[in-house]
This record gives sequence, structure tokens and C-alpha cells, in this order.
Amino acid sequence: MTGRHAHFTAFLTEVGYHESAWRVVDDAPPDTGAAATIPVLRAAQVAERGLLDAVFFADSPMLEPFRARYFPQVRYDPIALVSALATTTERIGLVATASTTYGSPYEVARRLSTADHLTHGRAGWNVVTTRLAGVARNFGLDEHPAHEDRYARAGEFVDVVRALWDTWDDDAVVGDKAAGTWADVARIRPADFHGAFFDVAGPLPLPRSPQGHPVLAQAGSSAAGIDLAGRIADLVFTAQPTVAAGREFRDVVHAAARRHGRTGDDVRVLPGLAFVLGSTVAEALARRERLEGLVDPEFRWRNLAFNAGLDLTTLDPDVPLSEEAVARATRTSRTDDLLRRTQDTGKTFRALAAELTGLPGGLEFTGTPDQLADLVEEWVVAGASDGFTLQPTTLPDSLELFVDHVVPILQRRGLHRTAYAGSTLRDHLGLARPSLTRTPSAAPA
Repeated sequence: MTGRHAHFTAFLTEVGYHESAWRVVDDAPPDTGAAATIPVLRAAQVAERGLLDAVFFADSPMLEPFRARYFPQVRYDPIALVSALATTTERIGLVATASTTYGSPYEVARRLSTADHLTHGRAGWNVVTTRLAGVARNFGLDEHPAHEDRYARAGEFVDVVRALWDTWDDDAVVGDKAAGTWADVARIRPADFHGAFFDVAGPLPLPRSPQGHPVLAQAGSSAAGIDLAGRIADLVFTAQPTVAAGREFRDVVHAAARRHGRTGDDVRVLPGLAFVLGSTVAEALARRERLEGLVDPEFRWRNLAFNAGLDLTTLDPDVPLSEEAVARATRTSRTDDLLRRTQDTGKTFRALAAELTGLPGGLEFTGTPDQLADLVEEWVVAGASDGFTLQPTTLPDSLELFVDHVVPILQRRGLHRTAYAGSTLRDHLGLARPSLTRTPSAAPA
């Protein structure tokens, strides 16, 4: 009906997106050792069976201990996890998060290129700036960079990584056994990058990967985040509550892309969509109520404050959020959204937290497969999104319900593929393989 397919990624975290998921999933494994990865491995296979574009894994380079009181806190290295999934999946894209605020561009470039080789061109990088100030001490630093500095560093970090990915020409490996020449070294050159934050030599110790560059995803919604997305992102994750808000955000991202010499068609905007499905609305509501009934109200406000960068030690949840509290925060667009909600409603922070059961400012759905298919069609037809980042509340069963009951409806409506058309993540997304960021070396005469 639309003339184009919706794109879908699935956000995978242990046994589900909802904090109560571990208490309702019947076969939730012990959260230690390899057993903790079983639901993720199974969910990735389910997503592939549903012909989704990709699964992706978030990351945080710190543990906030209070959260472990309420729900599982097992955070494996996403790039290592993506590489492991290369052996248990065949076609679906695999997107890993890696921070540009902490870490080395050379290390990230090498590990992601390795993942793209291991997956035969299915890897992606979710480019993030770390917003949690407590991370600094995990890396031996006393201060966390300011918001503007984090985004300036992020832009240069990506530039370094892309330059390193292009230190080999596509045809550098010649494999001439008769001549005894494995690679033409004239087609391998250092990145020789010198910037405000990084001086990196290169080249990488491995050839250019199957996709040229792994797919780049980005999720910042501040002005700096949107500008970075317009410059570098193939995928944009975002929280948008309505069709009108989604359309406006997508237009802004496309405008940012054009400012950087790209087009809107170079970027796929995929808002987050948390969902609970049932064969009837009553069944879906009962599932939602079961999850919500197991949530500790104390956790809800503490977790919201943590995610918004607010100081838990000074925040009073029984009064409205103040501008003074926000001024002390590691401020993000999420913090500003909470302040706007407070000013609009006058509600206490605890009351706001009780209402925000998913991603603040995001989209939550409870209902039947047909109703969810209607929502997808409405957003895609209206130009409010290119599809969605699915946030299954429980894994793998919520994702199985989507694949088994929503996907067939979307296929009948012409909104979802019936087979993968290619083998790489760029193929799934309809994105071109990037050209070298430098001029290829000339072949010898």
C-alpha cells in the first residue's frame, strides 16, 4: 500500500525491555556466565526469522548498583556479543554500541571492522556520547566532558574511525601466488590524522571490510546530536510520542543531512516503540498490568532520575522537579523534557515517574497485532518514520508475537519484505556501500 517497506531494528536486553520482565519470563536463566546470553541469542534468531533489518545492543561503561536491586544488570561488551552472533545468525544486521567519549578510535575501528568481516557485512556501530558523569572515574579521569565537548569529540572520533576503515583500498589484497605478492602495499596507506582531539597514524592491520564502513547509527536528539546525525548517521534512533512529532523530527534530521551535503534518503529514522501484544485488547492490557504491578515505585523515580542525569542524593521525589535540580544535572534533551513536563503539569517527580513507564517522550503500545500494524502503517505513510526500533517488553516471547502475528499483516499490506534482498545490513536498509574517504591508490601500470 505504501510503495516502500518499513524498516525494523529490535533492541535486545537480556529478557526484555521492561524492568519486570525477568519476573514473568518462565525460562529466564541465571544471570551469570554464558547462560545469561541465551535469551539474546534466541531473540536474534527470532528477529532474523521475521526478516527484520537488525538487532542492536545498547551499552553503559558503568554500573549503578541500585539498579541491580530491582532487575538484571548484566552488560556484556556489545561488539564482542555481535561478533559471537555471527555464528548463530546468517542474514540479520547486528548493531553494537561504542562510546566516543571514552575509548580509542583505533581500537573501535579495528574491533568493528573485525565484526564486519566475521559477519560478512552485517555489522553496525551505534555512535554514542556517554552522558553519565560517573563513568569518568572508571577511566581514571576526575571530570566528565561537557555536552558540547562530547559532541565535538564524537564528530572527530567518527572521522578518525572512517579514515582508518579506508586505509586499505578495496583491491589492496591481490593474492598473486606466482609473484609471491599477497597485497599491493602501494594501496595501503596510513590515516595520518591530526585533529583537535586525536593524532592517529594507522593503517589498520586488516583489509577494508565487506560493507566498506559498518552502518552508523546515532541517537542524540539535542541540536548537537541532530547535527551529528545529519553528518554521519545511516540510522537514527529517537523517542517520539506522536505522528506529528515524528514527522517534525524526521524533517529536521533530513534538513541536517542536506546541510552536510547528503540527502534525506541517506538516513533511516526509526523511533522507539515499546509494545505489549495480545490476541484481544483485554489480553494485552492484562499482560501490561501484570508487568506494571510488579514494579517497585521507589525504583521508578530513582531510575528516571539516573537516566536523566539528576543527582539522586539531593533530589526530593515528592516535590516538582526544579530548575535548580536540572542545573546540577549532567544535562541532556531527556532532562529538559522532564522539566517541561513538570512545568506543564505541576506534578511531583514521583508522580511523573509513575506515568513514564517506558522511554520518556517515546511511544508505547498495548493492543492487538492488527492495531499495531495500523500504527506502523500510519507512521510510515505519514512520513513520520522509516519504520521502528522495536523494544519488546519481554524476550523472546514479545518479539515472537510480533514476528508471528504482526509481520504477516505488514507483508500483506506491502509494508514488510517477504525475503532478504541482499546479504549485508546496507542491503537491508537500501543504503549504498561508501566510497573511500580518500582517493584510491592508482594501480601500477
